[in-house]
Amino acid sequence: MPFSTTARALALAGALGLTLAACGSSGGVGAAPAGTAAAPPSAAAYAGPVGAGEGTLAVLAWPGYAEDGSTDPAVDWVTPFEEQTGCQVSVKTFATSAEAVQLFSTGEYDVVSASGDGSLRLVYGDRVQPVNTGLVPNYADVFPELKDQPWNTVAGTNYGIPHGRGANLLLYNTAAYPTAPTSWKDMWDPASPAKGKISPYDDGIYIADAAVYLMATRPELGITNPYALDRTQFDAAVELVRQQKPLVAEYWGDVVKQGQGLASGAVTQAQGWQLTANLANGDSGSAVGTTKPTEGATGWSDTWMVKKDTPNINCAYLWLNHVVSPRGERADRRVLR
Repeated sequence: MPFSTTARALALAGALGLTLAACGSSGGVGAAPAGTAAAPPSAAAYAGPVGAGEGTLAVLAWPGYAEDGSTDPAVDWVTPFEEQTGCQVSVKTFATSAEAVQLFSTGEYDVVSASGDGSLRLVYGDRVQPVNTGLVPNYADVFPELKDQPWNTVAGTNYGIPHGRGANLLLYNTAAYPTAPTSWKDMWDPASPAKGKISPYDDGIYIADAAVYLMATRPELGITNPYALDRTQFDAAVELVRQQKPLVAEYWGDVVKQGQGLASGAVTQAQGWQLTANLANGDSGSAVGTTKPTEGATGWSDTWMVKKDTPNINCAYLWLNHVVSPRGERADRRVLR
């Protein structure tokens, strides 16, 4: 998108104080967004029991999270869910957390797979309800490290079912870089050999990636958490993103398009997901490589959340249980970002 639009997104992230974390570890991560009350609106979780499905379920999801066989006939965990529950699923995908928050706020969707930079906006915006994990039998098998985290749990109340985590990797064209890069430097250096051929993420949370690089290259800033910056640190990160603009081929929001650019060489370095490389390389290709640079990386951790007043509460809980079931998890690993 045009950088002026990106700048507006950055300004929004600044107003929120960068406390809308995607996978941070300390120092303000998971705190209430600026201007909100100290606690989210109170609401009771569904008491249950989970009964028969209401017949429909509108799902808002990251690409690859609600596959029905239309992308790959071998990858389908929506159809078995529909057959088992009678809940007919409609799926809308989104490219960024900002888009997810905007779409979910319309009230048209029953459940959403929200990343950490969107989940707290939904909680404090009173768009989602607490989740009764006791009504989700497969919750017991979710990795403990994903549970009760600041981006899915507030004041001891769970607001969703965790679903996956991973690093935001350095993606590269293997012809341009036969040896895997070990640093983010070519994504940020004004004299980068990748000038005009890099692809940063098209969302305000990308400021955190700049902060990670500054943690390693400008220790005097004292950054300890890329998701919780003071004004000096934030200004430095924003300035670094501004300086990056002449290097950019395109700010990405579409994993397929980004992967095509990387595979063709139109883009030689990018920040992105393992999914992008998997899709670009197909079954046997190797045009796109991935690596985690020495400076470290940001990450993502997602949570399935339920609309506050959904009329399809039983279908919603049946979906939460299904998507973290062994069958759903095995299928999902094939396309998970």
